[in-house]
Amino acid sequence: MTQVTEGGIMPLADGFEPRTREDWQQLVARVLDRGRDDGGHTAPEDAEEALRTALDGGLTTRGLYLRTDRPLGVPGAMPFTRGRAIRDGAAPWDVRQLHDEPDPRRARTAVLDDLEHGVTSVWVHVGDDGLAVADLPEVLADVRPDLAPVAVSSFTDQPAAARALLEVLADRDSVGGNLGLDPVGAALRTGVAPDLAPLADLVGACGGRPGWRAITVDARVLHDAGASEVDALAVAVATGVHYLRHLDAAGVSPADAFPHVEFRVSATADQFLTAATLRALRRVWARVGEACGVPEADRGARTHAVTSLRMASREDPFVNVLRNTVATFGASIGGADAITVLPHDTVAGLPGRFSRRLARNTQILLAEESNVGRVTDPGGGSWYLESLTDDVAERVWARFQELERAGGVEAARAGGLLQQWVDATAAERARLIAVRARPLTGVSLYPDLAAAVAERRPRADLPTHPGAFEPRRDAAPFEALRDRARALGSPQVTVPATGAPADGGARRSFVTNLLAAGGIAATEEPGPVVVDDTVDDGVDAVAFLTDVLDRLGAPTTGATR
Repeated sequence: MTQVTEGGIMPLADGFEPRTREDWQQLVARVLDRGRDDGGHTAPEDAEEALRTALDGGLTTRGLYLRTDRPLGVPGAMPFTRGRAIRDGAAPWDVRQLHDEPDPRRARTAVLDDLEHGVTSVWVHVGDDGLAVADLPEVLADVRPDLAPVAVSSFTDQPAAARALLEVLADRDSVGGNLGLDPVGAALRTGVAPDLAPLADLVGACGGRPGWRAITVDARVLHDAGASEVDALAVAVATGVHYLRHLDAAGVSPADAFPHVEFRVSATADQFLTAATLRALRRVWARVGEACGVPEADRGARTHAVTSLRMASREDPFVNVLRNTVATFGASIGGADAITVLPHDTVAGLPGRFSRRLARNTQILLAEESNVGRVTDPGGGSWYLESLTDDVAERVWARFQELERAGGVEAARAGGLLQQWVDATAAERARLIAVRARPLTGVSLYPDLAAAVAERRPRADLPTHPGAFEPRRDAAPFEALRDRARALGSPQVTVPATGAPADGGARRSFVTNLLAAGGIAATEEPGPVVVDDTVDDGVDAVAFLTDVLDRLGAPTTGATR
């Protein structure tokens, strides 16, 4: 370790003995042995292995990362891992707010309010679960497209929404926009067959319009349905290739089509995985562009990061503010071109003015006050982030090749391969969440039974068909337990204080959190334990609680209401 001073380089490590990986392993083993009660000793190599953490998609993280020689590259050049371009510190990314309000009057007011308070582009969701196509002109009446780009999306009316946007802005100067075409994504979400026929004409309609793009490959559909980041990205890349082939057959070359493609990905509370996902996506898509003969300057993938719906919880919704903040930070260091923060109460229904304000200010504060946005690829060179980026990119490419061998993304969808991937990952994640091996703060860990569920106007349901990939939020099973507990009148369990707090405090805390995760309040008043005797799906709650509390040495009684 060295430090550069006016007088030259000062070696900060002078006088310290060099340390090896084996030294570190022995220190870790010593710490792990403190928690053993069998008198045994942990081997140093086993100690390092014990610090590995499994992530979805076959990824693992280690406890120690050391320097490895790898070409880091620079932003704005192949393979674009470090960014599509050098970041503008004054406007590091596009602050894009989502509007899915079906009432055009409310939506118009909300759009103008956001633009007046820091949002730099507008995203309007159109269709059965959003705004009607006919209402788009009214909603955008106050927008100045010469200052703020406009993007639309839809699962049910994509071509109509795209044409409506083009008509609204036909005679107005514009700095850009996005037609949001993604027929494969719509097919995955609704279960209907994709229609690629309008793509070529609408790509042509964007020709000659600087800053306009026609296609948005939405990787959130599979991610929200339970897919791993690796699988969601692989399907997104395969979808992009599917569109390039279709457009090439329609007379639009890959070089002309490439700038029209944008990727929309989920940003989660795993900040480093989010950053690695965005960095890996640019690397893989640049490789696709290289294989298609796209000029190097146009190979950088345009990315739009959206805070994950899958990680959002209905209970204690302000915890979502923390999740969104971490996710936005990850998207920032990953080099997202645009970021959307879903309001913290989005699960409860349509957000209000305060929710939208908090959502937009989350990323504005990060960009302008924490100075995160003033550095291009701040994680570049991090041994951990670079290694994780490599792992994600390699696994995405392998999955992409698997899709190609299966005949492409549409054949994989029709043949059930995508469903197999999603179901396998979702089932394993659900198991880990159910046993709290992956705790959810405010839901399965430190739940607040006093927190009220936000009441919001509900969204319209999206009509779907068999084979649709429905969203699966991680917190939903616990929320169902909380609903059941409320329906039963919010039952309580008395956990008596046995011994000094130092002796049983940790155990009582465990029981209290365990019960609260299911919506059952626990008190520490002296006396017998009283539980509800309801039996759910053949599981005797009384027997379960009795067994847990017996292990803690607490007396139990028969069930009572």
